[in-house]
Amino acid sequence: MALFVLKRLATLAATLLAASIVVFLVLEILPGNAAQVLLGPDAAPEAVAELTRQLALDLPAWQRYLQWMGGLLTGDMGLSHAYGTPVAGLIAERLALTIPLALLAMLLASALALAAGVYAAARHNRLGDVGVMALAQLGIAIPNFWFAILLILVFSVKLQWFSAGGFPGWTEEAGGGPWPALQALWLPAVSLAVVQGAILARITRSAVLDVMREDFVRTARAKGLSRQAALLRHVLRNAMIPVVTVMGLQFANLLAGTIVVENVFYLPGLGRLIFQSIANRDLIVVRNCIMLLAAMVVLVNFAVDLLYAAIDPRVKVAGA
Repeated sequence: MALFVLKRLATLAATLLAASIVVFLVLEILPGNAAQVLLGPDAAPEAVAELTRQLALDLPAWQRYLQWMGGLLTGDMGLSHAYGTPVAGLIAERLALTIPLALLAMLLASALALAAGVYAAARHNRLGDVGVMALAQLGIAIPNFWFAILLILVFSVKLQWFSAGGFPGWTEEAGGGPWPALQALWLPAVSLAVVQGAILARITRSAVLDVMREDFVRTARAKGLSRQAALLRHVLRNAMIPVVTVMGLQFANLLAGTIVVENVFYLPGLGRLIFQSIANRDLIVVRNCIMLLAAMVVLVNFAVDLLYAAIDPRVKVAGA
């Protein structure tokens, strides 16, 4: 098991290094000058040159990359060009909204998808199976932003059960609290969970059906175990490997999907910060935010690998 974890950690480190190089190079080839954007098109060339020097944009690319990596290793992400505040504090403030939103959406998607997938598999080729798969196909076809607008029209404008946008904060001092904050995140989480839940439901159904056809399941049924007991005791655990894989990928998609949904609901999260920083050409914020998202995706995949080993001992043997 120790060798398995060490190999996965080495892969994690190599992936993060490659991601940092790609992120830096992609942002480097973007046209335009950040100093010119910040000062405006009518700024004097001397002022633009001075701000370029202050932002260290006159240094060679390799030197700026090493400075950036050194800052990441020490926890120093630099100062935002547009906001004038430390990037680390800016990102931490926005993550306090984005992470709960993604976790709530993942919880909703997983609960609905697992229940729907198992229900459809237990009623294979019957009315319940056809109905669940039809709803799943409809969920896959619906864009997140369109469904988010539909939720606002129904539950905010017509029924007035939820606010149409904004975030009151997690503390009462900020004018909000845990319950108002969760209410503000409910509709965005549902809009994010619909598509991911529909995909996961189809994967769960297929995985459960594949395991139900295995010999050990037929043997358990022949020994007198009921269909429901065989499903709960033997089928679900063996069917979780592909389901956990998709869950890990979906959490990454949820983090990326917040960029659109947070703008629809006017939520001050990481996605909206990235959108605003791109508009302001605040590349240091964009670079650190994208690198953070990449690191979170890699860490989620690492956690999925560990779950593999916990669910299926054969994974540990193969890794060793």
